[in-house]
Amino acid sequence: MTRKNQTVISEFVLLGLPIDPDQRDLFYALFLAMYVTTVLGNLIIIILIRLDSHLHTPIYLFLSNLSFSDICFSSVTIPKLLQTMQGQVSSIPYAGCLTQMYFFLFFADLESFLLVAMAYDRYVAICFPLHYTSLMSPKLCLSLVVLSWVLTMFHAMLHTLLMARLWFCADNKVPHFFCDMSALLKLACSDTRVNELVIFIMGGLILVIPFLLIIMSYARIVSSILKVPSARGFYKAFSTCGSHLSVVSLFYGTVIGLYLCPSTNNSTVKETVMAMMYTVVPHAEPLYL
Repeated sequence: MTRKNQTVISEFVLLGLPIDPDQRDLFYALFLAMYVTTVLGNLIIIILIRLDSHLHTPIYLFLSNLSFSDICFSSVTIPKLLQTMQGQVSSIPYAGCLTQMYFFLFFADLESFLLVAMAYDRYVAICFPLHYTSLMSPKLCLSLVVLSWVLTMFHAMLHTLLMARLWFCADNKVPHFFCDMSALLKLACSDTRVNELVIFIMGGLILVIPFLLIIMSYARIVSSILKVPSARGFYKAFSTCGSHLSVVSLFYGTVIGLYLCPSTNNSTVKETVMAMMYTVVPHAEPLYL
């Protein structure tokens, strides 16, 4: 069948979450509370860092950018989800769907890079405390932040342009609560092998490598602390790495499992639940303080 005989998709319909109608109001209130908590909590962090000159340090520079990223990350998907759960229009224009996908990828990637920068800052602060000021210079910190923004912009644009080249048939129902890349690929009636290959390759660069760098940083931190066998050292190791690794594991574990595992192995419900883990669940920036 040629493209001339196919229906041009002008909009997609988001099917939302597989929630029982009787429980919809409960989940709506829960997601709304989580979203408000995420936005207000991160805004407070940004304001406090801005107002307190003692917090104008590398770790708080990364933290303020991470907080801003989390506000935008949640705002890309949750308002539309809440609108859909209220029974309002669940459709989204084709251009709006690609725009949502772009910013979702952008802020997800930005969080990944910022988590790496924060892990490196912790590593330098604990393993090389006497050289911290020289190693974590303002110029280096600013360069890391700018580099994170630039790399994420190009990565998100790459996937968006590759998605825009695909042809979609009559089926425009997205079994998800936002325009997820993997869900859209399943609706495409043109060849998606290039998209899947780029997802696998770039996913390794953007997700797996940063995740391994974070694990290596925390491993060096623990190794450095445990060289001094004391209860205080064990407590410091746990307080330094425990909360960090829990947040990192939640974020990277779900994203890697969703986008780097073969799509045929993931059911629609499983993909939706995994996506909920890193989009709706509030991000715990205070754990990094």
